[in-house]
Amino acid sequence: MKNSITKLFRLSIITIAIVLAGFSISYAQTPAKPLPAVGTSVILGQIDGVKISATVQSPSNQQTPLQVICVFEYTEGDIFNSPPALPRNVNGLVHVDDALKGILTELRKSGQFAGHALETILITPLAGSMPAKRLLIIGLGDRNKFNAELMNRVGSVEMHEALRLGVSSYSHASDLKDAGIDSPTDSVAVNIVKGAMEAYKAENFLKDHSLTSFQPIDQITLLAGPAFFQVSSEAIKVYIATLKK
Repeated sequence: MKNSITKLFRLSIITIAIVLAGFSISYAQTPAKPLPAVGTSVILGQIDGVKISATVQSPSNQQTPLQVICVFEYTEGDIFNSPPALPRNVNGLVHVDDALKGILTELRKSGQFAGHALETILITPLAGSMPAKRLLIIGLGDRNKFNAELMNRVGSVEMHEALRLGVSSYSHASDLKDAGIDSPTDSVAVNIVKGAMEAYKAENFLKDHSLTSFQPIDQITLLAGPAFFQVSSEAIKVYIATLKK
């Protein structure tokens, strides 16, 4: 009787081990979800009549009246040293620098654009160099002191500039990962939208009191690399949903 119970116990252990092994193999063989292709775009919602969208695209290839990119204060080879910067084939800052024939690096390296926090410079790209009609560069300051809260003010600055330029839409690329900063993707995306829409609300307040005039913004598009598209999109969707409560 004792031998029968022992054999039954051993058989049960073996069966459980086989099932667990099978589960592990099945789990390991489950293919990873494919990354979204370049050009993938989705409308995430609306805030005060402004559509918020996300697109998988490099800022050097985005068709838009105004493209916003962000850069830190210059350090030698910062956007080219990978790692920590993203590889050249997925690095939006390198793509923009290539499109401008090295002008972005020259501006930064020479100190003509220092990249201090919220410093701006506006470029009109040469015809055929990149699809964007205007390129707004916003400084992020010292990379070692970066905080995601800064992106709220970046969003505000770019919105005020977009309204001043009279564009009906614009695209934003934070370019933090490109520059080698391991930033919180979700918080950065939400803060950009939050800052932009707070600025838009302030401008509309002035407009309602006949103290300013501007062409309304129809859409803001946040650009993201394939690996960060889903996280950014979901975070912004959640944020927009909270505004409706």
